[in-house]
Order: sequence, then C-alpha cells, then structure tokens
Amino acid sequence: MSTAWEEFEELIKAKMREVYSETAIDHGMNPRNVGEIQDADGFGKITGPCGDTMSIWIKIKDNTIIDAKFTTDGCGTSRASGSMATEIAKGKDLAEAQRISRQDILDGLGGLPEESEHCALLAANTLNESIKSFLTRQKSGNS
Repeated sequence: MSTAWEEFEELIKAKMREVYSETAIDHGMNPRNVGEIQDADGFGKITGPCGDTMSIWIKIKDNTIIDAKFTTDGCGTSRASGSMATEIAKGKDLAEAQRISRQDILDGLGGLPEESEHCALLAANTLNESIKSFLTRQKSGNS
C-alpha cells in the first residue's frame, strides 16, 4: 500500500514526463560529474541571460578530455544540461569536443521545452570556454 507522499511523488513525476524525457529527468535529478577538478587543465565559467551560472573543469591527456566536471546555481534543466555536456565531452579529442553544440546536448537529453533550451546553449558555451582556456594556456607555455 502506498502512502500519500508516494502518490504525490508519482503525480509530480507523471507531470514532469508530460514535458521532459526520461533522460532529461534523470540527468536533472541525478546529475553526473558534479563538482570541481582541483588540478584542472581547463576551466570555463559563464552566466547565461537567465542568470544561471555554470562552471566546467576539464582534465586533458594526449589531447583528449579524460575528465569533466561542472557546477551550476541554476535549475533542473541547467543541471541536466551540464551533466549531459560533461558526459558527451569525456573521451573526445579537443577538436571533437569543441564541436559539441547546443543541439548535441538537446539530442542527448531527448529535447527540452523551448523555454529551457538556453540551458543547453549555456552548457555548450561553458564547455567551449573551458577548452579555450586550456588551449590559451598551452599557447602561452603555462601548461
């Protein structure tokens, strides 16, 4: 027999499924790669037009992203987007990772409502910023 709380939780989840894919819900509620990398090779931090701020740290070995972590002060779709961006980036060489787009993140999440798509753009831009910071450090000889 289910409790009133369990029934309420199921009602909320059913409403969420009307708007979000299972993947987006999972990444929003159980984001992957949350945190910081203390000895990161690249770091990016961007505040989007909605006010959400995202930070992404990357670790590089042999021109490949071997680890990526993120934090955000944003909503569930920002968490889901940061989670998906870091998942997609891991194992990619830098050229491939620089091409990760808003659409790649949206596709990975199974889409987001139009009013939340900017979160995927924020994640893609922040990832790109972290890669740029690594490349800039390499060019200046501070790797």
